[in-house]
Amino acid sequence: MKAIHVRGGGLDRVALSDAPDPGQPGPGEVRVELHGSSVNFHDYLVMIGQIPTPDNRVPMTDGAGVVTATGAGVADFAVGDHVISNFFPDWQDGTPEQRLLGLIPGDTADGYAQEAIVAPQNWFTKAPRGYSYAEAGTLSCAGLTAWRALAVEGRVLPGQSVVVQGTGGVSLFALQIAKAAGARVIATSSSDEKLERMKALGADEVINYRRAVNWGEVAREMAGGDGADHVVEIGGAGTVAQSLRAVSNGGHVSMIGVLAGFAGEFPLAEVMMRQIRLVGITVGASRQLREFVRMIDATGLRPVLDRSFALEDIASAFRRQESGQHFGKIVVEW
Repeated sequence: MKAIHVRGGGLDRVALSDAPDPGQPGPGEVRVELHGSSVNFHDYLVMIGQIPTPDNRVPMTDGAGVVTATGAGVADFAVGDHVISNFFPDWQDGTPEQRLLGLIPGDTADGYAQEAIVAPQNWFTKAPRGYSYAEAGTLSCAGLTAWRALAVEGRVLPGQSVVVQGTGGVSLFALQIAKAAGARVIATSSSDEKLERMKALGADEVINYRRAVNWGEVAREMAGGDGADHVVEIGGAGTVAQSLRAVSNGGHVSMIGVLAGFAGEFPLAEVMMRQIRLVGITVGASRQLREFVRMIDATGLRPVLDRSFALEDIASAFRRQESGQHFGKIVVEW
């Protein structure tokens, strides 16, 4: 079969090559024929070597496919089931204990940029009904991250206000989840064109942060003057100060990304005095992914797809991500 292999840092060293067929599943395992994935920032760090992996690592934490064989004792899946990957296969439920977070396919183990895989059944969750492989391949990382931020940790309610940053996968999922919950959404971007597309998806207010440098204050006023109930923070050190200005006293900030920097000044006193709930989010547990899938089946939510690439052209998918021109999820299909 064919698989993508990462050989040292750099997209020019990523190669599609032959790999051994994984064979048939043993007890507790399933064989999945894979057909889709999507680009995440975590995968990008693996591809360029900022997250070191052994040579010939198969990347991609998102995987979507169909079960073609099951081993003895498998009760959760049957041949023909469409499935998606679990980001942390060992973290099925409960608190994120460190011992449950070490296994990450596409990082500490081979991932899903290959034609087939045999793995324990706890690596997978059933996909939403009617989803294509490309759509299903967007949920395990970005979709679950947004779901956990707002529905699990934030417990977003109708009538509340939510600030989302940018137009990547997590932010667009957060917009859709917030609107499905009956919340108001304030969206930020540096592109007026993208902001118009956010409004078409349901954003109630938009801010171009290039023109509104103190966009946190603008968002605070848009949320009624007292601040937003939730902020989905993806920038990191470069944007967290504005997010804290945007959020209400006692409000909830989900710390998800570091796109604008890993380190910087942090207004700790403001968090304390205003009793802001600041929660670090790294994807989520398998049970939370199953809950998100149930929500999708109930509401008909569909991911926003940007552009599709073939498996052999996966480096171009990441170059598309580097450009910052994408709107929604960049997907890979084979």
